[in-house]
Formats: sequence, structure tokens, C-alpha cells
Amino acid sequence: MAETTPEQGEKKTLSPAEKAALRKKEALAKAKAKAADKKPLVDNGDGTITDPNTGFMWKQTDAWLDTQRFYTWAMHKEYVDKINKENFADYSDWRIPSKAEALTIFDKTKECVDKNGTTFTMDPIFTEGCVSNTWISECSDDNIIRFDLKIGIDTPYTTSDIYGSIRLVRIPAKEEPKEEPKEESKEKPKEEIKEEVKDPQQQT
Repeated sequence: MAETTPEQGEKKTLSPAEKAALRKKEALAKAKAKAADKKPLVDNGDGTITDPNTGFMWKQTDAWLDTQRFYTWAMHKEYVDKINKENFADYSDWRIPSKAEALTIFDKTKECVDKNGTTFTMDPIFTEGCVSNTWISECSDDNIIRFDLKIGIDTPYTTSDIYGSIRLVRIPAKEEPKEEPKEESKEKPKEEIKEEVKDPQQQT
């Protein structure tokens, strides 16, 4: 029989860096498997993007691309009101997303390019040159929170002097199915048959 060395049959101990790389690889594989079941985002050709998986409609550009400026939380309504007053894409119900809604466009399998030429985890169907963060509805004057689309995490801040960009979303109202007009009955109403009443004097 061939002799075995002590190293044979033993599992190799991974370094922390190797473990991190393995976890990242496994997470990406899971994300790709999950993404394979999702329907692709749809470019509506009017500056909006529809997600057929959620029904959400997103503005294709962010506040930075639209105005070339950043906004504090206190200033965010200025941009939202501007877009709604313009009736962008014929809609006036645009708003900032919630954390859960923002997470739906965080996609580890996609790469979009930000204003600095850096790629981040969002579908490139959105216009490149944007900023990889947005204010979210969980934020308030007393609780400053900004969502990071590079890592899919909301970050709290202890000061209100924080600037960011803004992504806008809307949820289209569900259209009720139109009732088909009822067909008029082709059968003509039967004419009433009037019984002739004879004058008794005319009877024989």
C-alpha cells in the first residue's frame, strides 16, 4: 500500500482574505440565480423606467443629472415639487422611495456608471453619470438617513448638513378593466295581440 502523508485528506485552512473572496463569490452566484427569475426593466422611452416585477415606475435620471446640484434632506422637497409641477412624463405624483423600494433597484448583477466614472450596483438602463445615493422616506428632520446604492444600505447621520442626490418613483394606479358594452337584443319585442271584441248586436 502507498503511504499517505499527514497533509493528505486534511482541509486547507483559508485566510481571512480568501474567506471574504469566497463569500463574495457565493453571494454573487446567489444574486445571479435570483436575477435569472426576474423580468428585465423596461425603458418606456419617455424618461421613465418600469419594473415589471414590482410595478414601480422610476425616473430614469436623478436629481444630480437634472439640476447638477446636491440636496440636503431639508431641501429635497424643492426638487420633488419641481418635477411634479413640470408634470414630468405626464405624471405629477412623483416621490422619494422608501428603503424597501430603493432596494429593488440595487442589483449586484448589474453595473451602472456614476458621475465619477465608477461603477456601482444598479441596472445601466438608468442614465449614467448619476449619483449612487438617494434620500428615502424613512428620513426625517430628527433622523437623517441616506440610502447608498453601492452597498444597498441606509446610513444614519448625526448632522443635518449632509448632501445627496434623489431618485424618484411612483406607483401607477391599477386600471380597472373596462366593461364591454352590452349588446342590444336582436329579437324584436312581440306585438301585443289585441283580441277583437264584437258588438253583441252584430252577433247572429
